[in-house]
Formats: sequence, C-alpha cells, structure tokens
Amino acid sequence: MKAINVSRREFLKKSVATAALSMPLFNVISKPVMEDEIIGHGKFKYRVHKNWGNLDPATTPVKNCHEMVMDKKGRLIMVTDETKNNIIIYDRSGRLITTWGHDFPGGHGLTLFDEGGTEVLFICDPETGRVVKTSLDGKIIREFPNPKSINVYTSEQPYRPTETAIAPNGDIYVADGYGSQFILQFNSTGEFIRKFGGPGSEDDHFSTAHGVCIDARDKKNITLLCTSRGHNSFKRFTLDGKYLSTLFLPGAFVCRAVIDDENIYSGVCWSRLRYLEQTDNSGFVTILDAKDKVISNPGGTEPKYQNGELQLMIQSQPIFNHCHDVCIDNDKNIYVCQWNANKTYPVKLERI
Repeated sequence: MKAINVSRREFLKKSVATAALSMPLFNVISKPVMEDEIIGHGKFKYRVHKNWGNLDPATTPVKNCHEMVMDKKGRLIMVTDETKNNIIIYDRSGRLITTWGHDFPGGHGLTLFDEGGTEVLFICDPETGRVVKTSLDGKIIREFPNPKSINVYTSEQPYRPTETAIAPNGDIYVADGYGSQFILQFNSTGEFIRKFGGPGSEDDHFSTAHGVCIDARDKKNITLLCTSRGHNSFKRFTLDGKYLSTLFLPGAFVCRAVIDDENIYSGVCWSRLRYLEQTDNSGFVTILDAKDKVISNPGGTEPKYQNGELQLMIQSQPIFNHCHDVCIDNDKNIYVCQWNANKTYPVKLERI
C-alpha cells in the first residue's frame, strides 16, 4: 500500500509539472501564489496571499499603497502616491483593469460614496493640501477649499488632509491628520460648517487625526469614528462634532476605521514592541465586533481582556510592515494596503 501511495504522488507531481509547462508563461507568472500561512483568531482567520496584487513595476509602479475601496461592480480601487498612476483598479483576482491620475504626489485618502445611484470618489493629498471629488474614471467634479483660503485657519496653521467621510446627507468630513489635527465639516457644495478637535491629550482632541469614518451600524444613532493614532484610539463624535467616547486599542497605531456589516476593521501601522515604543515594521490588522470588542488581530497577538479591559496588542508574525488600510469584499476577504513597505503591492487575506 505504501508503494502505491508513493507512485500516486509521483504521478500527480508529473501531471502538475506537465500541465504547468503547457500553460502560457504569462499565466504562470501572473497567477497569485497560494500561501500556507494562516493568521487571525476565532472565526476571523485568513490565508495569506502575498502576491495577489503584484504588477509590473516598470509599467504600473507604486510607492505607498495608501487606501483601497470596492465599487458596486466589485472592482478594487486603490490610491498610491506614485504620479505615474495615482489610481490603480484591480479585479478581485488581482488582475489590473486600468489606471488613471497623475496629479496627486501625496495621494493618501480614498473614500467611495454612492450619490443617488452614482458612485464617486473623494481623494485627499496631504502633500498639496487638496481634497477633490471625482468620478470613478478620474474626472474632477469638485475641489474643497483649503481652510486658509476661507479664514478657518491662520496662515501659520498647517493643512495636510489625510481622509474624508461622507454623511448620508452629503456633508463631508475632512481629517487634517498630518496638519493641525482638526476634523473639518463642509456641506455637499463645499461650504464650511464647522471644525472640531485640534491637537492635545484631552478626550476631544487628537494625536494624528489620521482617519474619519461614518458609523451607521445603528441607523437611529449615526456617529463619527475619528482616528487618534498617537493615542492608539478611535474617538466617537456626533455628526455635529460633540465628543462622545474613546475606544482605546492599546499598542495599536490604528489608521482609519472601515465598517463592514457589524464589524470594524483597521490597518495597524505600528505596534509597541521594544520598550513599548512605536516600532517600525510592526503592523497588523485588527477586527472588532458589533459591541466594539476586538475579536481578531491577523498578524498580531490574540486579543485578551482582563476585568473588561483590553490588554496590549502587538505584532506576532512578521508578515506586514506598516498596514495603512484594509478593504473588505463580499466574501469577507481582506485586502491590505501598506505604507513604507518597499513599494509592495496589496496583500490579500482570504477568509477561511
């Protein structure tokens, strides 16, 4: 029986090799590699596909893969700060569909909004201080004002917008995460409404207001989840800027919150390793449930609670460098965009 099994294995090996040789070289090279590594915890475990989004860097380069969204057609749209192709659009197999955009040297924030059946994008560029609304094929529809030009900021206050969120009524919230640490609210036509936050350690202030997200899981109580990355926190506000609460995620330098069904997902750019300091190349992904409890940390330590308090979370496997954003598809797979990761393309985490 043993000899028969060995023979069968040899036969399968030869069959696979023969099939591979008969395939076109392009398909062999471009086919995503199935990885054996499984990461995550509980019901949120994933198989890692490191090569899912790999493209030819000579024709479709990236610097930093900052953020990704998925449109109604299932296309995965990513922003990068590479002006040869600021927007890269994939299908779910990781194949390139198209690219566009050359005017965003700091291309960073990317938000998708369904505007009465028509999907539009909002792009933030902290290098140029621009926040623009575009069609899915790159036509600029509106540019939102720099707060200095409308006397909301003084000339000395820096403005480096990193993220947007769009309320159901069309109001846009801009996170000035690399600038003066305010969340700025505009109406749909670009008229300024208010700002809130600012730098500091108070509950209603921010340390790197990197992201902002509409939390509409409770339709009767829609709120804002604002990132305070230096505080390892999401801070919850009303839609008119009143502070409500802090969601403390010790050890996790979270980027923007991404909500899918009842869960919150976020890329963690750094964790606290040596001497509990922010440590390079220590990223992971964190996932929270409907009650805002951490239930899985793909690439990180298993979440632990003691007396109801979440304990320190850090990277446990050196899979990621700096997780900057996540996108969730209809099968609950995660696509991870990374900053400062040697110009790598997105990584797919296949839900198992």
